[in-house]
Amino acid sequence: MTLMKNPAHPGEVLRELYLEPLGMSAIALAKRLHVPRTRIERLVKGETAVTADTAMRLSKFFGTTPEYWMNLQRGWELARARETIDVSDITPLEAA
Repeated sequence: MTLMKNPAHPGEVLRELYLEPLGMSAIALAKRLHVPRTRIERLVKGETAVTADTAMRLSKFFGTTPEYWMNLQRGWELARARETIDVSDITPLEAA
């Protein structure tokens, strides 16, 4: 499996692939999902993560799966971790 070097934040995906084509604002989506407007506004700005609750709501509204949204979040977080976390001094168990 190939890892994406720089995956998009889930909020960017939400904004570019879903909201903009529909001409829908973050506030309008928040109303439809029954969540505070700040949750969606912060998500599309990349300031907050997709939670399981948000993933469930987005999947129901857009006809996707919760796993789709959670996997976007997981991929983004792991890419950031690979950039910032140094594990070079850890010896693998089988090599110990």
